[in-house]
Amino acid sequence: MVKKLDAKINKVYFINNYTLVHILSGTGSIEVDFKNYTDWEDKAIYLSKGQYIKFLSDDFVVRLIEFPDEILFHSKDVRVLFKHLIALGYINFKECSECQHYLSNTIFNTENHSIIDISAKQWYWQNPFQANKDEYQLIFDAKDVIDHEYTNKLTTSDLVNFIGNNGYDVQHLIKDKVGISIKTMVTNKKILESKKEIAFTDKSIKEIAYSLGYNDPAYFNRVFTNHVQQNPNEFRANYDFQNRETFIQDIIELIQLHHKTEHQLEFYAQQMNLSVKTLSKKVKDKMNISLGKLIRLELINSSKKLLLNEATIQDVAFNLGFEEVSHFSNFFSHQTGMSPSQFKLQKVQ
Repeated sequence: MVKKLDAKINKVYFINNYTLVHILSGTGSIEVDFKNYTDWEDKAIYLSKGQYIKFLSDDFVVRLIEFPDEILFHSKDVRVLFKHLIALGYINFKECSECQHYLSNTIFNTENHSIIDISAKQWYWQNPFQANKDEYQLIFDAKDVIDHEYTNKLTTSDLVNFIGNNGYDVQHLIKDKVGISIKTMVTNKKILESKKEIAFTDKSIKEIAYSLGYNDPAYFNRVFTNHVQQNPNEFRANYDFQNRETFIQDIIELIQLHHKTEHQLEFYAQQMNLSVKTLSKKVKDKMNISLGKLIRLELINSSKKLLLNEATIQDVAFNLGFEEVSHFSNFFSHQTGMSPSQFKLQKVQ
C-alpha cells in the first residue's frame, strides 16, 4: 500500500506495518524512536512495526510504502533494513540508480519485492559496519534474540547459546563491528521499550517495570534515570504525547520567523519569556536536540534553498544575517562538510 502524507508537526505516526518512508520534501529534523535526525535528505528510511516517526516542522511531504508481514521473511538479508542496531536504517538512494528509478514511479506493486531486494543490495554495498554477509547474519541473529527475549533477564551467555556454535566469537564480533557490547544492546532495547510504554500508555511506572522484567520498580527508576537523565515521571510529562501544550510548535515557528536576523539564544529566550538556561533545557527535554542546533539547522535549510535557486554565496550570506561572506562559508562548511560552492556543484551533477 502506498500513501502520500502531508505530515503534521509534532504528531506521532506509529508504524503498524513494515514501511519504507520516502521524504519528498520538507525542512528541519525528524524524530524516530526518541532520536532526532537531520541528515534524512537523499535517503529512503525503513521502519519496522512498533517504531514511530515524528516531523519537527510543518512542511514535510512524505510517501509511505507499506509491505505485508511476510516481507521480513522473504530473505534474511532484508533484516538489515528493518532491524536497526545503533542508528536509523536507511538507503542512500542518491548513490543507488536502481533505487532512484523505482522510487521515481508513483505506482508500486506491493507483491513485488524489487525495492526490498534493491535496497538490501544497496545496504550491503554501503556496508556501514564493514562486515561480510556471514558476520551480518550473526549480528542480526543476535538482534532477533534480543528483540524476543529482552524481558526475560537475557544474559550474554544465554544469547550466545541461543545463536549456537558457529565458529565465531559473537561477543567480540558485535563489539568490533557494531561498537557496543551485547549487554549494551540488551539495555538499549529495554530503555527504548520502557520509553514507549511511559510516553504512549497510561500504565503506572510500577506496572511498566514489572512488564520489562524488573522485580524492583525502584531499581528500574534508577536505571532509567541514569540512562535518560530524567526519571520516568519527568520523561512522561516532558514528552507530552497528547500535545497538551504548543511549546514545540511555538519555538519552531519562532525560529522559522526570525532565524535570518537573530542567531543568538538570548533573543529566543526573551520571546518565550524564559531564561536561556530554562529554554535550552526545555527544548532538550522535549525535542532531544539543542536550541542552538535547531537554529543552525534552520539556517542551513534556508541557505540550501537559496543556493539551489541560483543565489550567489554573497547574497545568501547577507540574506541570512552574516556580516562576512567568509563567516557564512565557514559556518556552512562546518555544518555540512562541504563548502557552499561544492554544494551548488554537487546539485548540478
